[in-house]
Amino acid sequence: MSDPVRPSLPVHLLRELLRRLRLTRPRPPRDVGAERLRAQVRVIRNAMKESGVSGAPEKGSRPTSDDADVHYLYRPGHALVRRQDLSRLEDYFGTDENRKRFTGRLDARETRVPELLLAVLPARVDRQDDVLATLDELERSQVVERGAVAPDHVVYVTPRGFMCPATEPEMPHRHTKPWPAAQTSPGKLADRDRIRVAVVDTGLWTDAVGSTATPWLEAGDVLADPSDIEAVDPDAIHPYAGHGTFVAGVISCLAPDTRVEVEGVLVHGGAVYESDIVAQLQEAIDDDDRPQVISISAGTHTRGDFAPLGFQLLGESNKLTERADVLIVAAAGNDASDKPFWPAAFPWVVSVGSVDPDTCVSDFSNVGRWVDVYARGRDLVNAFPKGTYTCYEPPNVGEVRTFDGLAQWSGTSFSTPIVTGLIAARMRETGQSARDAWSDVLAGATATTDPRGGAIRIVGPLT
Repeated sequence: MSDPVRPSLPVHLLRELLRRLRLTRPRPPRDVGAERLRAQVRVIRNAMKESGVSGAPEKGSRPTSDDADVHYLYRPGHALVRRQDLSRLEDYFGTDENRKRFTGRLDARETRVPELLLAVLPARVDRQDDVLATLDELERSQVVERGAVAPDHVVYVTPRGFMCPATEPEMPHRHTKPWPAAQTSPGKLADRDRIRVAVVDTGLWTDAVGSTATPWLEAGDVLADPSDIEAVDPDAIHPYAGHGTFVAGVISCLAPDTRVEVEGVLVHGGAVYESDIVAQLQEAIDDDDRPQVISISAGTHTRGDFAPLGFQLLGESNKLTERADVLIVAAAGNDASDKPFWPAAFPWVVSVGSVDPDTCVSDFSNVGRWVDVYARGRDLVNAFPKGTYTCYEPPNVGEVRTFDGLAQWSGTSFSTPIVTGLIAARMRETGQSARDAWSDVLAGATATTDPRGGAIRIVGPLT
């Protein structure tokens, strides 16, 4: 009697099963993840304590009492308002009844972004939160549509259990050179002909520029204004130090002879108010020598998952959906969520998730139909300040790491400059606009299916 024929799995099902069973780095236990988030939020609170930060859960009109439950951070007592909605708010707070329920007055001032106002809200007598409870009340009373008045969210290079970056910086395990590898420049261009990239980040650690440890960061190619230079104590490297320098290094490796200007915007524990970052972006777009590509390795979740008003008006007023001369590339975030992470989730932004070298979506990467493309974000190696860094996140609290000009780092923070670098290199090669170059980069992507990410497209080197 012959042996029975054993059914075999189709190749695509077998491949997916292997993906699901693949050996990956274990996620930290739930309590460790909660402690990490508390530690990350603490850094921002301490850095912004003068002006204040409140944390909100995913739903509700009260701030969370436990930073492990934070879904987004926001500026106390303030809101972002469209100019056209200001009179409605003035009428509402001006009624006899509401004069008894609130103290102080609505005080709105101009921002650099057209039609966007930053308002100080009247304080509530009932001691509920002046932002969350008041915005809920305005919407319930149909004074404004849902999401039309918004918190002044905090945009950050962290937190959450896994955000941007997904890990604290590590000493390179095997690499003595950058990964991705530094490409050779096809020849020097005149400054006026070089592709212009802005890195909106923590500033530039200038000791890396022209250093023998990081020769791909060339003087004249990577630069920052004096106010954007990052000061680092080599005996106590601070959290998120070198983040902007690392990002600039990745871009310079893939697109040599590109003018990369690092902006020191996320300088308060790797964070900034939304009203401030959109003002910086508007200033850059208004510049006669504006960047052609803007790389942002930061973002935020939002109240109700509404599009953040400051970024929304930035996009509308500058027609960023159809403009070809300015393109924003942004990180999709690292909390393993499918909820939109902004500004990456806007259709006029190139949103970048992370994959591992095996092409599987990284366990930390956000996913969703709003993520345009993926690139490797696991264990990149690039420039980092020299000195000692003491870990502050569980499970490595108190561990001292010594760096000599290079670090290994993971997160969508670092898959983002891979895509930025590919776009800049394509622009130089073809003379295309930023948006056309992005279309070509995406056209060359590898399409695959991932158990978490679904149908995804991957660009850039993987190994």
